[in-house]
Amino acid sequence: MNPIRQAQARFGTAPVLLVFTVLATLLALAASQVLVSVLALGDRLTAAWAAGVCASVLAFGLGHLILGQLAFQRQTDLDFSRHASLDALTGVFNRRHFLNQVEREWSLARRYNTDCALLVIDIDHFKRVNDGFGHRCGDLLLRQIADACSETLRQADVLARFGGEEFILFLPHTDPLGALDVAERVRERIERLNFAWNGHSIPVSASVGVAALQPKHQALEHLVHEAEDALDLAKTEGRNCVRAGAGLLSGKASSLMRN
Repeated sequence: MNPIRQAQARFGTAPVLLVFTVLATLLALAASQVLVSVLALGDRLTAAWAAGVCASVLAFGLGHLILGQLAFQRQTDLDFSRHASLDALTGVFNRRHFLNQVEREWSLARRYNTDCALLVIDIDHFKRVNDGFGHRCGDLLLRQIADACSETLRQADVLARFGGEEFILFLPHTDPLGALDVAERVRERIERLNFAWNGHSIPVSASVGVAALQPKHQALEHLVHEAEDALDLAKTEGRNCVRAGAGLLSGKASSLMRN
């Protein structure tokens, strides 16, 4: 980052523009006095006044233009960075950003032995929606599913579209029972969607796989795979339900998953 852009980011546009104008004016005054001394022509006071006025006007205009361009470039960079991390269709994070962000959170949880959990959410029979009503309908459904999932989240939770009709949700500082509770609330929220397309009411449901951090998970992908295995179990057992990964089951946990 260049020095002007650094100063603008730290102090703001107005202070930097003022300093730029003052410095340019002082330089112009000094140059005018040198010129008068070397050529021995003109009145020093008149030359200094004229040089100061011209320098102030030019410096303000040029400085405003430069800082405006820098501000535009900075906003462009921020917009590019934000869009690069989001799924273009649903507005939630994309897979790459999710893995990058959650890798750090998962590592901290594992290092300090704190709870965290992960949910994989799959829209039931999504292909039927696309085949029966078209991809525009399917795209709208994906956006509404993303909004429905987002409504259940805390600020620290991380939601992403993981591929196709599949979403993934990372829950920091969440124990297994808490994760099952969140999963059930997500499932119920999706089931309650009043989704319609061109006058046709379309029932919607989702299957959810849950995994919680355990000592056996040596990498984030192990936690993801366990949640995906639990999702496969939910699909096998009739869909529209929550199922947990191996090692997370208990009597109380099982009762939460009976639907």
